[in-house]
Amino acid sequence: MSAYFVTGTNTDAGKTLVASALLCAARRRGLSTLGLKPVASGSDATERGLRNADALALQAQSIPPVAYASVNPFAFAPAIAPHLAADEAGCPLSASAIIATLRQTLEQTPRDFTLVEGAGGWRVPLNDEEDFSDLAAGLKLPVILTVGLTLGCLNHARLTAEAIAADGLRLAGWVGSAIDPAFSADAPRFAANLELLERKLGAPCLGVIPPLECPTAEVASTYLKLEELQ
Repeated sequence: MSAYFVTGTNTDAGKTLVASALLCAARRRGLSTLGLKPVASGSDATERGLRNADALALQAQSIPPVAYASVNPFAFAPAIAPHLAADEAGCPLSASAIIATLRQTLEQTPRDFTLVEGAGGWRVPLNDEEDFSDLAAGLKLPVILTVGLTLGCLNHARLTAEAIAADGLRLAGWVGSAIDPAFSADAPRFAANLELLERKLGAPCLGVIPPLECPTAEVASTYLKLEELQ
């Protein structure tokens, strides 16, 4: 089984679209897939319990189908930082508990291609002492970085890559996500910025997703090169 941790340069960098698109690309290759979002805030109340849009997107790309509780075991309603949402719900988070849950899911649901999506960026807190990066480190997963292509992304991407390396983990690849229409292929120096990222991040670019009128996993997957993943 190939498993990776998906992080981003910041919140709203496009992690879920990238993760869903990678899972979709793997499905087209005939691989079984699993997308996990262990912790999610900003969830809606439904008859079946809290449901998070990002987790549902990953669940939709998980084949054979998997129960929502396996995809998103820790769901919180407020659209705030996960550690704050967890504290308000009286359910403080710990890396050890989340890792134990993830390991059980990975053991019980073996797939050819698995992605574990974090929340926000690499150093988003789980609690006062631990961050989401501790999940990737605890599971010893290689990392896929979603670079939100906007002003400041060169600094954010390089700092994130340095933090991943400092934590002893391997950056397996990165995806450019054009979250800012003003910072896309038609923008001045766009190609030069991508070339710098390719040189400085030290990992293959798996593709660049442009601004999409219909940002679905199926459409986004056509811009990705799964074979480049290390």
